Amino acid sequence: MQFTETAGLVLEGGGLRGIFSSGVLRHFSDLNIPFASVYGVSMGACNGANYVSKQPERNRITSTRFVNDSRYLSFIRLLKGGDLFGMDFIFRDIPLDLVPIDYATFRDNPVKFWIGVTDCITGKSVMFEKNTLNSRDDLLTVMRASASLPLIAEPVEFNGTIYMDGGIANSVPVRDCLAACERPVVVLTQPYGYRKSASKSAVLSKWRYPDFIGLHDALARRHQEYNDLMATLEAKEKRGEIFVIRPESTLGIGRVCRNQRKLYALYDSGYTLAVSRADALKEFLTA
Repeated sequence: MQFTETAGLVLEGGGLRGIFSSGVLRHFSDLNIPFASVYGVSMGACNGANYVSKQPERNRITSTRFVNDSRYLSFIRLLKGGDLFGMDFIFRDIPLDLVPIDYATFRDNPVKFWIGVTDCITGKSVMFEKNTLNSRDDLLTVMRASASLPLIAEPVEFNGTIYMDGGIANSVPVRDCLAACERPVVVLTQPYGYRKSASKSAVLSKWRYPDFIGLHDALARRHQEYNDLMATLEAKEKRGEIFVIRPESTLGIGRVCRNQRKLYALYDSGYTLAVSRADALKEFLTA
C-alpha cells in the first residue's frame, strides 16, 4: 500500500476482550499497512508489540491457549492475595519460552511503538517509545506495568518510578497519535455508543494504595475522560478525520474470559470486520 502521509495506529486495551483487536491486526498484517507509529495501552500494548514484531498469530495464540491454565488466570490465587492474572507467567514464561516474541524483529522495525503506563504518584500518563527501552527485559517490564490493573495486579517499579495500567490515565492514546500522525486509525474494543460508569475500584484503591494519590484521582475521573474522548472520536469519525474499527458486539466477553469458543469467535469477528472495511481503510489512508 502506498500513500504519502503518515499513518498511526491506536489500540485500546480491555483485557481478553482485546482479542477482537488481535483479529483486526491479523488482517492489517495481511495488508502490510506501513504505520509510522503504533500506540497501545494494556492489552492494546500487547497486541501492538506483536504487530511490530511481525508475529500476527501470536496475539491469538497467547489469548486462547492458556486461559484455562492456572498459571495464566486464577481466582484462587487472587483470593490468596496474589494476582488474578499470572503476571510472571504472562510477561516472562510465555514471551521468553512458550511463545517467544521475536525481539530482534521488534527492536529493528523502524516503526515507532509507544506503550502507555500510569504514574501512581502523579496520576499522569507516561508513554514509553520502544527505542528508549534498552533491553527485552525493559520492554517486558513496561508492558507488564501497562497491563497491571489495581486490586488484581501488583504495581510495577521501573527506573525508580511506580506504574500501573496505562488505560487508567490514558484509556485510548488517540491524542498522542493525533499530535504526530496525519492519518490515525483507531481500534476500539467496545461497540459504538459505549460509555463507562464510575470506577468501582476507586474507593478500594484508596485503602489498598494509600500513598498513590495520583492514582486515586486518575481512577475517579477516568470514566468521564473516557466518555468525553468517545464523544470526540465519534464526531471526528463522522467528519472523516479518523478511521475507527470497533466490534458490533463483544459477545459478552469482558476483561476475563475462559471460554475459548467465545474468544475465537470474537477474534474471527475482528478479522472479518477488518476484511469488510479494507477498501474504506485504503481510501482513508490514501485520500
